[in-house]
Amino acid sequence: MRPARLLAPRSVAVVGASPRPGSYGNQAVANLVTAGFPGPVYGVHPTAREVHGVSCVPTIGDLPIAPDALVIATPAATVPDLLRQAGERGCGGAVVLAAGFAEIPEGRALQDDLRRIALAHDLPVCGPNGNGVVSVVGRAPMWGDAYAPKRPGPVALVSQSGNVAVNALLSRRALRLHTVVSCGNQAVLSASDYLAALAELDGVRSVALYLETEDPGLPAALALAAGHGIRVAVLKAGSSERGAAAASAHTGAVAGDHRVLRALVEEAGGAWARNPHELLELAKALSWDGSVRRRPRPRGAGVLVVTCSGGDAAIAADEAARLKVPLPALGAVTVDKLNGLLPGTATAANPLDYTAVIFGETRRTADVITTAGDDPSVGVVLVCYDRPEEMDAAQTEAWDAALDGITAAAADLDVPIVVAATLPELMPEATAEHLIDLGVVPVAGLTEGLVCAHAMTARPDLGRLREIADWQAAHLVVGADQGLPHPSRGASQRPSGPGGAPGRAPQGPWLREVEGKACLRAHGVAVPRGAVAADPEEAAALLEELGTVVVKVDSADVRHKAAEGGVILGVSTREDLDRALRQVPPPVLIEEMVPQGVEVMISVRYDAVTPVVVVALGGAWVEVFDDAAVVPLPVTAERVAEAVHHLRAARLVPDVRTLARTAVAIADMTRREGFALVEVNPVILRGRTATAVDAVICRGRPAGP
Repeated sequence: MRPARLLAPRSVAVVGASPRPGSYGNQAVANLVTAGFPGPVYGVHPTAREVHGVSCVPTIGDLPIAPDALVIATPAATVPDLLRQAGERGCGGAVVLAAGFAEIPEGRALQDDLRRIALAHDLPVCGPNGNGVVSVVGRAPMWGDAYAPKRPGPVALVSQSGNVAVNALLSRRALRLHTVVSCGNQAVLSASDYLAALAELDGVRSVALYLETEDPGLPAALALAAGHGIRVAVLKAGSSERGAAAASAHTGAVAGDHRVLRALVEEAGGAWARNPHELLELAKALSWDGSVRRRPRPRGAGVLVVTCSGGDAAIAADEAARLKVPLPALGAVTVDKLNGLLPGTATAANPLDYTAVIFGETRRTADVITTAGDDPSVGVVLVCYDRPEEMDAAQTEAWDAALDGITAAAADLDVPIVVAATLPELMPEATAEHLIDLGVVPVAGLTEGLVCAHAMTARPDLGRLREIADWQAAHLVVGADQGLPHPSRGASQRPSGPGGAPGRAPQGPWLREVEGKACLRAHGVAVPRGAVAADPEEAAALLEELGTVVVKVDSADVRHKAAEGGVILGVSTREDLDRALRQVPPPVLIEEMVPQGVEVMISVRYDAVTPVVVVALGGAWVEVFDDAAVVPLPVTAERVAEAVHHLRAARLVPDVRTLARTAVAIADMTRREGFALVEVNPVILRGRTATAVDAVICRGRPAGP
C-alpha cells in the first residue's frame, strides 16, 4: 500500500484531541493550528466541543468527511478498534503516536491486531511508537511533539529513530525539508514504503534514510527513486551486525549487512553517511540541481578544492586521499590561464590555494574559481569559506566581497559549487540560507564538504537498479506458508532445504565439505582431487593415489576447520598419516595438496537485504585484510572484474578474468542449488587457474532455474 494521502493530506482529524495541556492530543491540534494547515481540521473527543479553536465530534463515524489523515493520540489499547473505524470510514491513513506495542513483550499481540486490521482495510499506518509525519511543504505537522514551522524545501527524511527526526527539525543548517517521517515500530509501513511514496511526491529531490533494521523492499524503492531523479543518503546504525548465515563464516566479517546495503545504495547513485551530521549535509547537497538557474549537472568524477589557505589545501588533500575523493590535476590550458590570474606566490594546482592576497577581491575571486572550475576534469567545485559570526565593519566588507566572488562564479559555472566551512560553527545559518538562495550548497565541515562534493558526482545506472530489484523479487519472494529465508528473518526460522534429488545437495542447513565440492565441480569450478576415508585403510589408499595430501575433519558442524585443529597439511608418508588420524579421527576428507598461489575468498549471500557476490583477498587472513568487493546480483564477469580492480590488493591477482569467471560460476551454482550462503575460501589463483580449496555452504532457499 502507498501512503500518498497520509504524506500529503488535504484534511486531517486528531483522534484524542484534548483540552488538557501537555497531552499528545492537545499538542497535535496546536501544531496544525500553528503551522497554518490550509485544509479542514477536526478533533475527535467524546465530550469536548473544541480544542484550540478546532471543532470536535464524538466519534470517527461523526466526522463530516473521510479525512486523508488521522492522528491517533489515544492509549495503545484503544488503537485497533479506532483503526477499524478509520478503515470503515474510508480514511486515507493514520499516524499512531502511542507506545506500548511490540517494543515490549506484552504489547506484541496488540501490534499484531493493529497490523491485521490495517491490512484488512488497506489502511496505511505510520507507527506505532513514533513521532509521526510532518509535511513541511503542506504545513501539515501530524506530530506528537511541539513543532515550529520551517521553511520548506526539497529534502525528505525517513527515520527509524524518533530523535534523529526531531533533531533534523530542530537543526539550524539551512536544511529545507519537504517531509519528515518517524517510522516508529513499522507495524504496517516500512522505510522502503515511505521512500517509494516520497519518490512520487512533487518537490522531493533527495531523501535521507536513517535505518536500524534491514528492509527487503529497498532495492525496488531505490530503483523507483532513481527513476524519478531522486538521490538518497543512508545512515545505517548497527553496522557491525551480520546476517544469520554469514555470521557463521568469514563472509559476515568482511561483507556484513551494512556493506551489502552500502553497495546497493551506491549502485543507486546514493551516498553512505557515517553519522547524523553527515547524513543531513549529504541530503542537502544531493537535493541540489541549480534550480535558481540552469540546473547544470556534474559532468565528471573529479572535485576541485579552492581555498585561500595553504593549511586548508594540505588538509583537504590528505582528507581526499583518505576518503578516496578524486582531485584531478588541472589541464595545461587551465594552468596557463590561472597563472595569469594568481599572485606570484600561488601555484595553479588542485587543491588550489589562491592565497589571502586575493581574498576580499570579488572579481578576481570569481575569475579564479570560474577558470579553474571550467577545467574538463572538474565535476564539482568545493570552496573553503569560514564565516565568523562576530566581525567588525572592515571584516564584514572583506568577507562579503569574498562570498560575492564565490556566488558570482556559481552563476557562471556549469558545475555545482559547494561552500564548506572548515569548522561547522563557521557556517552561520544566515550565510547558509543566503547560499542556498543563490544555488550554492553550504556544508558545515571540510571533511563533510569533500564527502558531499564527491557524492554529487555519482550517477545511478537505472537499468542496473531495475535488474537488481527484479532479481531480488524473483529470488527472495517468500510464500507465507513456506517459511523460507527472508532478509529480515533470523537463522532459527530457516528450515532445512529439500534434498536427495539428482544434482541437488543433501538435506540439512549446512553441507559437508565433500558435498559442497561436488556441487562446485558439477558447476564448472575446479576442486582438488580427493574423497572421504571411512577408516585408516581407505586413508592410506588415498595417500598412495594422490601423493602429498591434506587431511580434514569431515563434518558439516565444523566450519572453521583450520582454527579448530581440523586440518593437517602436507601429509606425505604413512607415519604422517597415522599422526594426522590420531588428531582428526575418521571419517576424514583427504585431498591432494594444491600448489601455493594467491588466496582469495569468493562468497555469495542471499541472507542480506539483496543477494550479493563478495570477492575478498586474503584466504585465512581475509578478516585482517578487510579488503572486499561487494556486488549485488545478478553479476557478469565484467562487473565482477571491475569491482576487483578497486580492491587495495588487486595488483596481486594474477588473472582478474579467471577470478571473475569463477565468481560468476559460484553465483550461478548458488542460485540453481537453492543455497542461502556459499563461501569458498580460499580459492587459490595460479596463472589462469582457480581452484576451490575449501567451501562452506548453507541451504535454505528454493532451488532456482
